[in-house]
Amino acid sequence: MRRWPLVPLACALLAAACAGNGASRAAPSTDPAPAADLVPIARALDRLDVIDAAVRDWARATNVVEAKAAAERARNLITGPGVMGAGDLDGDGVAGDLPDEGLLPGAAAAPGLAIALPADCVEADVLGGGWSTPASRWATLESAIAAWRPDNNTFPSLPSHPQRVVGWATLTLATDDLDDAREFAGHALIHVDVTRAAIEGC
Repeated sequence: MRRWPLVPLACALLAAACAGNGASRAAPSTDPAPAADLVPIARALDRLDVIDAAVRDWARATNVVEAKAAAERARNLITGPGVMGAGDLDGDGVAGDLPDEGLLPGAAAAPGLAIALPADCVEADVLGGGWSTPASRWATLESAIAAWRPDNNTFPSLPSHPQRVVGWATLTLATDDLDDAREFAGHALIHVDVTRAAIEGC
């Protein structure tokens, strides 16, 4: 007489019993593909990583030339082209890290990487309100920079933390004092951290 292995036979009987009483087995779960809305967040965080690296280079610069080059990179990565003279701002013949699209909206057409992110996590600290008229938002920053003095820090009035980084970078590009440049980088790094916390919360 043929003998069936006990384990496979028990499994077969159990399956038959389940089928007989109408029970069904759940299909095995699979990990879902990354959601499409995670792509803009990843792009923004990748950009922020490069901005962060530029600000840290700026903070540890050993001379003003290095500080200005790093500040230019950070500034360009946030503004993109066409904003407040973006490009070769330190006059070394190289437009450091100037992308086609900034983290923030451009003055004319480019929407900016942050615009594609969920409004509830970026509107307050990253965008700092609406950008229906981006040229006016950049003009507000230009006015704050023009009015800035060591005893009159105008940047806390700016709701967008990336714009404050642009402000500190612009001041660095205008100074020949390394201590001032590195102090400005310290301020900028705080605002990069706030920006990161907001985007990581999306």
